Amino acid sequence: MHWVEVSVAVDAETAEAVSALFEQYGEGGAVIEEEPLRPGLVDEAELRDAPTPEGGIPIRRVAKAFLPADDKARLEALQRALWHLSQLRPLPEPQIRELGPADWAEAWKSGYQVLKLGRRLRIVPSWIAYTPEPGEVTITLDPGMAFGTGLHPTTQLCLQALEELLVPGMRVLDVGTGSGILSIAAAKLGAAEVLAVDIEAIAVRTARENVALNGVDAAVRVEQGSVDDADRGRYDLVLANILAEINARLAPHLARHTAPGGWLVASGILDVREPIVERAFGLAGLEIVRRWQQEDWLALGARHIGQ
Repeated sequence: MHWVEVSVAVDAETAEAVSALFEQYGEGGAVIEEEPLRPGLVDEAELRDAPTPEGGIPIRRVAKAFLPADDKARLEALQRALWHLSQLRPLPEPQIRELGPADWAEAWKSGYQVLKLGRRLRIVPSWIAYTPEPGEVTITLDPGMAFGTGLHPTTQLCLQALEELLVPGMRVLDVGTGSGILSIAAAKLGAAEVLAVDIEAIAVRTARENVALNGVDAAVRVEQGSVDDADRGRYDLVLANILAEINARLAPHLARHTAPGGWLVASGILDVREPIVERAFGLAGLEIVRRWQQEDWLALGARHIGQ
């Protein structure tokens, strides 16, 4: 099968809006990659204004979506939506390229390496041989086309929160599981039961493959659907690594599935969007009591008010 890659350089003002369009039109949602910028190879203005993480190298954020090459109507609809967005705020011209099967098989592998997160978590691409140190918890991942590789700050923040909050024996709900990385981490950190849900069939397929790859099938169940599809019960820890607006819209459902005394960790939130989520959570009876931040991205830890 052939795929089309649509990519757009984004900043803090446009990342969420572009990601929302890519979630709507792309297969497997949006991917946001960070590319290092080298002096002399990019425009001086871009270099000056670029965010600089702790490593000290300026970066460019690029949002990507992948569509079947034969679905011309969907590609045209996405291009129209991006054009309308560009009329509201500055947006670079989208870059479009077709990927053959061989191109696709290697395109998303470039740049991946073993990623060390928190005290114990290590994200290991499936094609890299890695011998863990004593005490390390390794997650072997084949990201495929699903969001959640461990590279993006939103996923890293969720993993950090997970390592801090999860107590062995907890029941965990992972909303918008993507590649399944958070569910796998929860199981390997000692969760007794994990339910991973995603509305995208390709994400469900990828997550199931990664769950099997990590040998946590007994603890993790992956289902296609949304958190509001049915009464899925209550969980000690609910993870929602989705966009701010979606967290806000799903707030009543997320609250309903968070057990008394439990935690809801909401991520995928730009700091400028925090008030939207805080207001929606408050109306749903949730209070934000923990906050994790990396650059301009947030993860928020919420509990039922009064707990």
